[in-house]
Amino acid sequence: MKKLLLATIVPLLAVFLAAGYAEARRNKPVLAVAEFKNDTAAYWWRGGTGRDLASMLTNELAAGKKFKMVERKKLDAVLKEQDLGASGRVKASTAAKIGKLTGAKYLVMGTVTSFEENVSGTGGGISFGGISIGGKKKEAYVAVDLRVVNTDTGEVEHFRTVEASSKSGGLSLGIFKGGFGGTLGGEKKTPVGKAIRACVIEIAEYLECVMVDKDSCVEDYEAKESRRRERTKGSIDLQ
Repeated sequence: MKKLLLATIVPLLAVFLAAGYAEARRNKPVLAVAEFKNDTAAYWWRGGTGRDLASMLTNELAAGKKFKMVERKKLDAVLKEQDLGASGRVKASTAAKIGKLTGAKYLVMGTVTSFEENVSGTGGGISFGGISIGGKKKEAYVAVDLRVVNTDTGEVEHFRTVEASSKSGGLSLGIFKGGFGGTLGGEKKTPVGKAIRACVIEIAEYLECVMVDKDSCVEDYEAKESRRRERTKGSIDLQ
C-alpha cells in the first residue's frame, strides 16, 4: 500500500513542482537595459561604450536567472525611433510605447556621473618587454546613477547611485591585452576595468534584491545607501 501511495504521490509532486517552476518563469519581471549615458570626461569613454556597458549589465542580469531580458538588438531598434531626451528622462507615453514594442515591463537606465583616476609614482620602477614592476600605483573611482522606469506608468520605481573604486599595486602587466571586448577592450585588468565591473555587479545584485527577493537585503541596501550619503557629505565642506 505504501509503495502504491509513493508511486502515485511522487509523480504528482514532480508535476506540481514543474508547474510551479514554469509559473515562476512566466512571472519573472521583464527588463530592458538602455544604452548608458556619460556625464564625465572619462578618457576610456568613446563611441560604443554606452552600448557595451548596457550589454554587460544585460548579461549579468540574465546570468542571475531572476529576470527575463529583452535582447539588445530588439531594444536598440526601438530606441532609435524614440526620443529619450538628453537627461535620460522617459515620458509616460514614450515608456508605454517602448514596453509595447519590446515586451519590457521595466526600462533600466544608467548614467556615469563621476570618474576619477589618480596615478602616483613610487620610484624604483623597471620595465622590460612590456612588463612594468613598481614605479607607479593607480586608483580609479566610478559612480553610476541608476534609474528603473515602469513602462506602464512612466514613473521611476527604483533609483540608486552606485560607486566603486579600485587600486593597482606596483605590478603592471602591459603584455596582457584581453578585456571586456568592444570599446572597453584592454581595461579588464586595470583599476578602471575593475571598478566598472564592480558597479555592474552591484547594480545587478541590487535589482535582484529590490525587484525579486524583497527580503532582508532591502534593509541592507538602505543601510549601505545611508552610509554612502554620510560619506559623501563628510568629504565636502558645506557652508
